[in-house]
Parts: sequence; structure tokens; C-alpha cells
Amino acid sequence: MVLVTGASGLIGSHLIQALLQQGQEVTALYRNTIPVLTDTDTGIHWVQGDILDVVFLEELMPQITQVYHCAAAVSFEAKDKQTLYQTNIEGTANVVNACLQGGVQKLVFVSSVAALGRSGKAIPITEQMHWDETAVGSEYGRTKYLAEMEVWRAIGEGLNAVIVNPVIVLGNGDWNKSSTTLFKTAYREFAWYTNGTTGFVDVLDVVNAMLLLMNSHISAERFILCGSNTSYKAFFYSVATNFNKRPPHKYASPFLAQLVWRLAAVGAFFTGKKPVLTRETAHTAQAKISYDNTKLLNALPEFSYTPLETTILRVCNELKNRYNL
Repeated sequence: MVLVTGASGLIGSHLIQALLQQGQEVTALYRNTIPVLTDTDTGIHWVQGDILDVVFLEELMPQITQVYHCAAAVSFEAKDKQTLYQTNIEGTANVVNACLQGGVQKLVFVSSVAALGRSGKAIPITEQMHWDETAVGSEYGRTKYLAEMEVWRAIGEGLNAVIVNPVIVLGNGDWNKSSTTLFKTAYREFAWYTNGTTGFVDVLDVVNAMLLLMNSHISAERFILCGSNTSYKAFFYSVATNFNKRPPHKYASPFLAQLVWRLAAVGAFFTGKKPVLTRETAHTAQAKISYDNTKLLNALPEFSYTPLETTILRVCNELKNRYNL
């Protein structure tokens, strides 16, 4: 029996579909309402629970052989700090402790490249990068780093586990949430672009890598999952073009970006809505960051990444069907 936490998220939902296609029995956690992930959901055992509930996890784990821990809180707003720490750190600690106690065979933990920190140098970031408290980073990144520390601690106590660090994950999901909001932004013809660069990866590649790592002899390792290092301008141009929308055409300088996030914060204060831009996202959009993906390619010779243009075309078409665009 395979357990998937964060089953309704972008990675978790695609992972479950892949597991079902392999004929696996899947136990999926949900908190309030059972999400609809496939046409039939046959083979999924939905279990209502919370990774902050220690007793619930301890009672569940003896039935489980493999765990994919995808559940996480993602936010770059100061008001969500407590939720980030509880879900990402305490929740992960609870999961790995229950895995140890329940005799789980293997865990694949979905971390983030945000947990690697920033080097401040014009060199690709690798798995050897370590979190630096003095460097620029987000509270989200810090909580994912500390969550990784819980996994490494459990590995030291005997847990068979692997960590993956995806970059920005692209896939068909709720475009009001997570990284899929980038597609909605392009569809709405957002006019501004920056000169920043970052990594992008297809959600199907993330799932494939996780499945291969779970069923390999690889343990006590972490792997960056990055299909392509690309500028935000090129990414949004490609998405807008595939939606037959006008691509971004106005340059947002670092000064202008700093001004905009402050205005967004003021607007959010009065409206109660989440700001479209925060200090951390404004800084990230200007940064020129690249990631080295060779470690995974060397470890899994049978694995390859989907070209970015292929991913963008597929996701745009899937979103067109999903939202009748």
C-alpha cells in the first residue's frame, strides 16, 4: 500500500494518477473534502486526516509500505509564517517519525530548490548547496530546509529515504493556486517582464523521477529536478503565444518591482485579498538563477526531461479544455 500526502496538490494529484496506471493501491490523505482527481478514482483509498495529528499517522503507517510526502504549505506572505512552520516542519517531523515507528520501506520527500538557498554567485546551484541564514531567502525556503533536516535526522535513525528538490513545476492544475497561476497570468495578458531567470520542470517529469527513485536502491540522497533554465520573459512569451494572447512587452526594472510590491501590500491590507506580488516574489523575479540537473541524469540513465516548449504546449491545451478557454 502506497501513501500519498498532499494528494490534491499539483504533484500529488499527478503522482496518484501515475500510481493507479501502474496498478498500485493508493492511500491518499484529505483534510476536509475528497478531491476528484480522475474519472473513477478506482484504487484510491481516501483517508481523512492531518499530518499534524501524530496519533492518526502512527495508526495509519503500519498498513503502508511506501510513502510519498508531497504535502506542504507554500506562501511568501508574512502572515502565513506560523502555517509554514507547522505544516512544513512539524508535519514532516510527524510523517518521518511515523514511518520509522511503522516500519515503512521507503519515503520520497518533495522538498524545493528554495531549501537550497542562494549562492549570490553566477554559478549553477547544485545539491551541494547548503542553507545560509545570512543570505537572501524566504521563510518558505527556510521551512523546507528545516523539513529536510527532519528527513536527514530520520535517515540517520534508519529510515530509507530520498529527497527531491523541484524548481517551478508546470502542469495542469487549479490555476488559482500554486505555480499554475503563471499560466493564468499570461492568459490575462500581464504586460510586465523582468530579466530574471530560473528553472522550470514538467510535473510529469517530477512524478516519473519520484517513481524511479522510489523503486531504486538509491537512498540518503537529494536531487534537483530541473528540465530547463529559462528567463521569465521567454517563459511568459511562450505561454501567451500558445494562448493566442499578447505577450509581456513592458520592462519592470528592480526599482519598479520594489514599488509595485509595496503598493500591492497596501492594497491587500485594505481589501483583505492576497497581494499579487510580495517582497520575496519581486526579488526572485529579478534574480538570475540556474540549476544543475546532472546528478539525477547520472543516477537514472533511463530518465530524460521533457523539452520546455513541449510542456508549455501541453499544459496550455489542457488548461484550455479545463476552463473552456
